[in-house]
Order: sequence, then structure tokens, then C-alpha cells
Amino acid sequence: MIELLKQLCALNGVSGAEDEVRDFIRAQAAPYADSIRTDALGNLIVFKKGKKPTGNKLLLAAHMDEVGVIVTKITDEGFLKFDFVGGVDRRVAIGKPVVLGEKKVPGIIGLKAIHLVSREEEKKVPKTDSLYLDIGAKDKEAARKLVELGTYGSFVGAPEELGSGLLKAKAIDDRVGCAIMLELLKEDLPLDVTFAFTAQEEVGTRGAFGAAFSVTPEIALVLETTTAADLPGVEDHRKVCAPGKGPVISYMDGGTIYDRGLFEALRDLAEDNGIPWQTKEYIAGGNDARTIQRTKTGVRVAAMSAAVRYLHAPASVGSISDFENMLRLTRLFLARTAEFC
Repeated sequence: MIELLKQLCALNGVSGAEDEVRDFIRAQAAPYADSIRTDALGNLIVFKKGKKPTGNKLLLAAHMDEVGVIVTKITDEGFLKFDFVGGVDRRVAIGKPVVLGEKKVPGIIGLKAIHLVSREEEKKVPKTDSLYLDIGAKDKEAARKLVELGTYGSFVGAPEELGSGLLKAKAIDDRVGCAIMLELLKEDLPLDVTFAFTAQEEVGTRGAFGAAFSVTPEIALVLETTTAADLPGVEDHRKVCAPGKGPVISYMDGGTIYDRGLFEALRDLAEDNGIPWQTKEYIAGGNDARTIQRTKTGVRVAAMSAAVRYLHAPASVGSISDFENMLRLTRLFLARTAEFC
């Protein structure tokens, strides 16, 4: 699965422009799917029959999109003004390489040189409107031949294994969930499963609403990542979770109170099968579950996440063993769900 995850992380799919990721996933899923479709919002919805015919009762969801940038203006000097797509920390964006559009035009996120910055400016995080993209164009006309307004940009960074059992890559959030679902699609399933590879999660869990509304599941499991704050200088009560300690099973976050029965089922399955697990020790964040839960008459939702450092940054870091244990625990969850559906 890790090689598949690396392939997924190398693809570009900023919210609203998930085409490259969706095309790859469709090609991977098609040989194993009983039906596959793309809806108006860009969600890829895949259905696979299992040993027990349960129809649309169970939904697994993971989002395809990643954070990035979008071009909003071209200056007379040939620089590009932009805004961020999704919640990007401006502190870590300066000087980072990006590629823009289908042509993958290379660029760098720039800022006024440090030796021109006042002492007051040194103390502040630069605002987005003070940043620009440098694509090496000599003037506005040259830049317009390469990039149009509204062009999306993705961060650049080859996935690579790091240290002892860690993976560094952009877009681990949430290509790890996509990789797990693709692996499950290749297997014989204990019950029917609908897989929703959702769009536009990073800009407000928008795709998940349309996906859940059309599928109308009774139970949904969201496979995600979550913020790991196990870093120096972070107070113990704010450390949330840590890579390497197992999948994160949430009981509550900033957007959802999870179904208690599903939370306990995942916890018990992990403990009974020797899978390390953890939960959030600080209530924060949110994901597609908040939207799926509120669809039509309501959906029972659970979430299982990988603890990942530096979420929404040009490079994130997570534990390979956590990713593999998420896959193991999801298999067990499917088997248990089949018993009660």
C-alpha cells in the first residue's frame, strides 16, 4: 500500500481541480468496481458488491483534494498575486516551490527580501497579499502566455521515507484514506460497500454533502488524517495525538460528535486484535463526517485517522505503521458491520 500512497501523494489535486487524482483512482478502481460514477461536484463514487448483499447501507469516505494556491492577479512586472485554497500556514509557505496548471509551470512563493524588512515586520507573519509567485516572467505579457487568472497551483515535493518508519510527502491529507480504500477495493468484501472519493473537503467539506445525499447510507466511516502536535514547545494537554501510536479513533472533534456505538466498536476491535490505537486528547479539527452525519435524516458516523505532523504544509510526516494499521482495522470493521447489517 505504501508504494500506492506515494503515487497518490505525487499527484496534484487542489480543491476544485482534483481531475488528475480522480483519473488515477478511477483507473485503479475500475477493474474491481461493480459501478463507478463521477457526480456534478467531482466526487468519484464506487460501488462493490460483497459476500452479504446490503446495498447502500455502508459508506467509506476519503477526500481526494489537497491545499494549494490559486492565481488572482498578474502584475505589470510579471509576478503573480494569489490566494490560498484551504487552510495553509503562511509561515511555512515562503520560498516553497509550486507548479501551476496543467502545464505545470514552475514557480516560487516569494516575499520582500529579509534585509529590506523593518524590525516591526520581522515580528509579524506576512499577510497573503504581501506574497507573490515568481514564475520567471519578464513582464505581464510574458506571464499571461504561461498562466491565466484562476489557475491552480500545487506544492512540489517527492514522497520519500524518512527516518525510522516515517513517510514525508505533500497531500498525505488525505491520500492515505484514498490508498486504503483502493486496497480494499481489490479484496473480497464481507458486505456491499460504497466508496466515496470526495472533492473539495479542504474548502468546507463540500463534496461529501452531494456524495452522501445521493448514496444515503445508514453508516459511514471516514478515513482521514489529523493534526499531530507531538512537538517540542507544545503543552502536554494540547498535543492531540502522535505518529506511531496507532490509528486515531475520534469520539468528538470540532465538527462532529461521533456515534458512540461505532467508536466503541472500533476501539474494541483494535484492542481485541492487538492493534495499537489512540484518541484525540484535544478537541479540534473536522472532516467530511460533519457533513455526512447531517445528510437527509442523519447518518451514524465514525472516523479513523492517521496522526500527521505539519498538516496543510508543503510536506507532512506520518507513520507507515499507522497507515497499515488503519487498513487492518478497517477490514475488521467491515467484517463486524457485515454481522449486524
